Amino acid sequence: MTSPTRVHIVSLGCARNDVDSEELAGRLEAGGFELVDEPAAAEAVVVNTCGFIESAKKDSIDTLLAASDLKGSGVTQRVVAVGCMAERYGTELADALPEADAVLGFDDYADIDSKLRLIMAGAHLEAHTPTDRRRLLPLAPADRPDARSSVSIPGLSSSPDLPEGVAPASGPRPMRRRIGGGPSAPVKIASGCDRRCAFCAIPSFRGSFVSRPAHEIVAEASWLADHGVREAFLVSENTSSYGKDLREIAALERLLGDLSRIPGLDWVRVSYLQPAETRPGLIEAMCSLDKVVPYFDLSFQHAAPAVLRRMRRFGDPESFLGLLERIRALQPSAGVRSNVIVGFPGETEEDVEILIDFLSRARLDALGVFAYSDEEGTEGVGLADHVSPEVIADRFERVSDLAALLVEERARERIGERVRVLIESVEDGVAIGRAAHQGPEVDGTCALPDATVALAVGDLVWGRVVAAEGVDLIVREEQPQ
Repeated sequence: MTSPTRVHIVSLGCARNDVDSEELAGRLEAGGFELVDEPAAAEAVVVNTCGFIESAKKDSIDTLLAASDLKGSGVTQRVVAVGCMAERYGTELADALPEADAVLGFDDYADIDSKLRLIMAGAHLEAHTPTDRRRLLPLAPADRPDARSSVSIPGLSSSPDLPEGVAPASGPRPMRRRIGGGPSAPVKIASGCDRRCAFCAIPSFRGSFVSRPAHEIVAEASWLADHGVREAFLVSENTSSYGKDLREIAALERLLGDLSRIPGLDWVRVSYLQPAETRPGLIEAMCSLDKVVPYFDLSFQHAAPAVLRRMRRFGDPESFLGLLERIRALQPSAGVRSNVIVGFPGETEEDVEILIDFLSRARLDALGVFAYSDEEGTEGVGLADHVSPEVIADRFERVSDLAALLVEERARERIGERVRVLIESVEDGVAIGRAAHQGPEVDGTCALPDATVALAVGDLVWGRVVAAEGVDLIVREEQPQ
């Protein structure tokens, strides 16, 4: 009997892409392929690319080239590009990167197994011509649920016939096979975005905003909990818009309540909130539901009103600080992370000072700083008063240095605080994990060097912060109260 073709999937970019990779893994495994952990052991390497910013695109190209180099080993035969960059550029990427044996878009995901089988047999598949995916769904959000089934939406796809271990045993059966394991897993609750931020091209290749029905999300989260996941990390392009197409304003609050009742699931974490859409009721739910961690991933992007208007966003320092005050009034230990962009067209030195003053007052736990660069297809490209690269680089360095100091100061403020830590690894006898205010991979960690009992991955343990090393915390284990 012929052995199944071995496939390795490389997932680049954000947690949303990780969900898409696990959908691809589920479809390939259901189609008879064998998933392997090492690219050198694979006959086919599938690279799920990121197409967000220039650095991410470069990383995708470098990864595809590195995978292509394996074709000289005698094991790896084919390299396939999928994901956001493949969807965004299609034929252009295929022409520029002949090292990739195929460039597949989102519409190829539904039958990825048959497509890969053809590629392995030497067939040439034409890359797609990119299109604005916002045009694939109705303009009115309320009309989208009925049209959703006719559009390929990665991470929101379902299938009725999957092998055991790939999908939930009952209810809607999302196509997913975990890659890598671990006690935390992203769960995609929506896809696409209706906002028109002047710096962002994501809506054009991810499409319009579509909420996933709550019962599907609960079914998938229950399946994950049955497979050892203790934290569900809710992801989308704009989580605070969840339910706008389902005719239910408080849909996210209801979903959080449903997820909180799943046996074996201990933490529910929400990501990608728009400040202007973060309702008082949502804040209350996130600060009061027992299993929902008080963690607010708020996309401020800037604080100067003039810059925000040019970005086609809303807000100002006082409204943002007021939002943070409302959160901390309900939950003083809440975690807050954000991102900001410096050097957007028209930004002045006064605008930078407004941003710096806001950041100095906001007490953020984590802050990503990005230097503006033109993204083709966005409104920002055509705006007047572009800031020179030299000035952007200077502002980026200033704000980045300040951000590092501020988040380290916030970490020191947590010394003495009682925290609950989800253990994610054990290294040389030291358990490493995250507290409720720390998001996966990007917000720092907690180390428990003096645990009185041996801790294992997936344990949840109480402790008290005794020191800070940068953004990372040192925690001494304590007994539950």
